[in-house]
Amino acid sequence: MPVRTAQAVWQGKLRDGQGRLMLGSGAYDGPYSFASRFEQGSGTNPEELIGAAHAGCFSMALAFMLEQAGYMPERVHTAAKVFLERVGEGFKITAITLETEARIPGIDEKTFLDKAEAAKNGCPVSQALAGVEINLQVKLAQ
Repeated sequence: MPVRTAQAVWQGKLRDGQGRLMLGSGAYDGPYSFASRFEQGSGTNPEELIGAAHAGCFSMALAFMLEQAGYMPERVHTAAKVFLERVGEGFKITAITLETEARIPGIDEKTFLDKAEAAKNGCPVSQALAGVEINLQVKLAQ
């Protein structure tokens, strides 16, 4: 299996410094800052990238588990909400909520919920984030 890479560069002090995040694939190369992480500034932040990774991993894992069970998902859409909060003297990702809506012909609600829970627990990003509370909200689209 390939090893995935990413890089970060930070210049300056915390509040007025600036940084750049680069994905090894070249798919993203862009700025991040104190404002983009802790306020509402432009640019991305580590938590947003974790959310994208988690949503992508979960969606693929769910599609795979559905396929293995004989279902052919038409669409799996997942949004991840990553909660960064002040804890003591620092900050911590306290929870991630995965909000998923899927269109899967012929599946019943219980089977869908079971497969979604299994995907949440089985996706590699969920496993890497095991120290964080991961919540799942799912909806079966008709």
